[in-house]
Formats: sequence, structure tokens, C-alpha cells
Amino acid sequence: MNDARIFLLSLIVSLGLMATSCISDDFTTSSSDVLAFSTDTLSFDTVFTDLGTPTARLLVYNRAKKSINISSIRFKNPDTRFQLNVDGMSGEAFSDIEIRGKDSIYVFVECFIPPTQGNEPYLVEDQLQFVTNGVLQEVQVEAYGQNVTRLRGETLTTDTRLTADRPYVVFDSLVVAQGATLRIDPGVKLLFHDKAKLTVHGRIEAIGEPGRMIDMRGDRLDNVLPDVGYDILAGQWTGIRISPESFDNRLEYVDMRSTVSGISIDSCGNLDRSKLLIRNSWLHNSQSTVLDSRHALVDAYGVCFSEAAEAVVRLTGGVHDFVQCTIANNYLFSAVSEPNLSLYHCKADIDAPVSAAPLMRASFENCIVYGMGADINEGDLTGTQVFMRNVLLKSEGKNDDNFIDCIWGEDPMFYTVRSDYYFNYRLKPDSPAIGAGNPSYVGDETLYDMDGLNRLSDGAPALGAYVFVPQPEETAVRRR
Repeated sequence: MNDARIFLLSLIVSLGLMATSCISDDFTTSSSDVLAFSTDTLSFDTVFTDLGTPTARLLVYNRAKKSINISSIRFKNPDTRFQLNVDGMSGEAFSDIEIRGKDSIYVFVECFIPPTQGNEPYLVEDQLQFVTNGVLQEVQVEAYGQNVTRLRGETLTTDTRLTADRPYVVFDSLVVAQGATLRIDPGVKLLFHDKAKLTVHGRIEAIGEPGRMIDMRGDRLDNVLPDVGYDILAGQWTGIRISPESFDNRLEYVDMRSTVSGISIDSCGNLDRSKLLIRNSWLHNSQSTVLDSRHALVDAYGVCFSEAAEAVVRLTGGVHDFVQCTIANNYLFSAVSEPNLSLYHCKADIDAPVSAAPLMRASFENCIVYGMGADINEGDLTGTQVFMRNVLLKSEGKNDDNFIDCIWGEDPMFYTVRSDYYFNYRLKPDSPAIGAGNPSYVGDETLYDMDGLNRLSDGAPALGAYVFVPQPEETAVRRR
């Protein structure tokens, strides 16, 4: 019995030694067995100086059947601006990193760039080096550093001008005090950090121009998916609130997006002064509404309003003039809970108390209202002072005293492809909106669209915010 036990123990020890020997010998040392990478260039989008980047991920593969030992992982430049994390461990350099056969590891890279005096983006680059079985392999790592002007909890008490020299990043809030005017030049990039907002008690004049639109968006410049920017995500910043005491605001050639609540106009009840004029702009991608106006005087000329979880445009009472506008909805992240154009306090409710504010007066001319969900909450405008003239609507219906020369139940045929995260509200060549506008509604404010094109160059204008430009669908330029 003892002899058998001794034999068994000896056998177990021998097998253990053999297993250990097999494991230790199960590494390839061939110089032909090297690494493969998920990319040969790891690129960051523009990096704001003095602010760290989101993490970029590199997958490192071992294609061999046996395990492989990486003897060194480090950046070529010892004073690099990039930082490493390998399999959950941070450091400047790593050695003897093992990858099993047919397996992979993650390498994470971050970047921190100190500020400089320049205004233009500048390239920061390095090479991430891997040494395996005596073979050196490199992955290019690069980022563009951008100096910015930071605005933290700023209240403007005097007239202020923002120039296009550098982007502005707003933290917490930017407040225009009563009596002050904020002027924003063409080409300005106004980027808002998480939950930041712009509140106007005084006045805002954001006047861009064709080819130099004013950018208002969140400050995440990286991608949420390959080739898909973060600005498809709504809710990155709060939006613009125009307070009751603010009047004579003007936005022209503004691209505003990715907000919680878009532009919110607080009730003032004063319909003798312009609250807001918006011209040749694109307001889009909001977790609630893109424009919410209550008992105010608002004009919109050549504006594209799109993508909202609630109404794209919600108007309560007030006086509104919308000409050559597109109101469309292809919101990505939830069901749409309200008609795209929602009109309230435009007809008397005999069961409700009489409101001190007068009923809505509004006109929509040469417009398009189309998208997910219903297009308009008021299908019958009889007895109201709301008029739809030469408007393409998704719903079926018929013309009457309030719906005049409208196009019913037709698809305007936008280039937008929601499933591809691509939003472009220009018209395809077969769109029924082409040439369907009334030229008499085109005035000085709407003669040119946001691309700088003349609406009357070919006779009757197209409906909506954009002049139709013939181009084959397969060669249509994907542009904002």
C-alpha cells in the first residue's frame, strides 16, 4: 500500500513538472510571430489645451497559436504628451506583457496638451512602440491641440463681442445681464460643457454668414461611433433661455444642436416688440423641444428646425411668422411624444377660464412640416388666426380658409437617412416641394437661403429652408 502511495505521489509530481514545463515552453519566440493592431494610427479629434481627452482604445492581437511575450510597450518620445494604460494599469512604460494564443489585450491612451499662445490647431504626435521577439512595431498616435477661451459662470454686464479667433468653452452658465448686448461674429464656435446654458436677460445678436455659420454645440468633439460625432447625442448642454425682459434678439446663420431644451422663450405678453428673429439657421437635436415660445413675437425665416423628443416647434399664443421653414423630425433616442408643430392657445376653450393673453396669430408660408409622429396638433384651424399657406404636410387633409394651397400627404424626399445617423434636409430631385412655393411670400429676409442661394433664380421657390440644387442622389454631397 505504501509503495503504491509513493508511486502515485511521484506520478502526480512528475505530471505537474511536465505541465509546468509545457506552460513555460508554450511561448513563441519566432521573429515572424508579431502583433497585429486594430489601427495603424490612433487619432484623437481636436484636443482642448489644458484639458484631458476622452480615452482612445487600441486592440493588440496575438494571431499566433502560442502565447506571446511583449518585452516592451512605451512611447518613443520620453517627454510625450500621451499617457498609457495597459490592461487596467497606468504607467509610462510596460514590460513582459503576455497575450495568450489567438487572444488580445486593450491598450488605452489619453492626451494632455498644455496651452500655448497660438490660435490655430497644431499637431501633437508620437509613436507607441511594441517590442516582441526582438521585433519593433510602431503605432502612430496623434492629436490636434486647440487653445480655447474658457467662460466659467460668466455674467456679461456690458456690451461684449465674441470673435472667431479661438473657440469658446462655456462651463456652468453664460448670462447676458439686462442692458447688455452679446454680439457673436461669423465663424465663432461656442461650445458648452455638460449642463451649461446661455441665459439672455439683455440682448443677443449672433450674426453669421454663408460658409461661416456660428456653431453652438456641446464640447465633446470626439466620436460616439466610428465616423459618427458626439453631436448626434441630444442633452449635451441645456440650451438658450430668453427671459421675459429680453427683446430684439437676432440669430442668423447659426447651427445650434444637441441640447436639453433648445431655445426657450419665457412668457412676456408684450407683442409690440420683437422677442426673437431667427434667419437662415439650423436648430436641431433636443431632448425636449427645439423652439418653445410662449406669448411672444417671434419670426423665423429660412430656418430648419429638426429632431426633438417632444414637439420640434411648440408655440403658445403670441404672434409668429414662419416663412421658408422646414420643421422635420427624425429623433433617434426615444419615441416622439408630441406633434412636430404644436400650437396652443390659438382657439378659445369654452370650458377654460378666459386668459388675459390674446389668442395666437400666426402664419406659415412656403414651409414643410414632416417627420416621425403627427405633423400638427391642430387639424382644424377654423375660427383661428393661424394660416398655413403653401405648406407641405404629412397628414391627409384638404384646403380651406386656414389651409391655403397646401400639399397634403406627400413625402418631401429629404436626403436624411435616420438609420445612418445622417441628417440633411435638402430636397432630392423628385421632391413635390420643388417649385411649389409662392414667390410673393419671398421677401428680403428670405430671398437667400443659408447656403447663400437665391430662391427666385429659377422662378417659383421650393418649399422649406433650402433652395433646391439639382444633383444625382448617388453623388449628393453629405454636408450639414
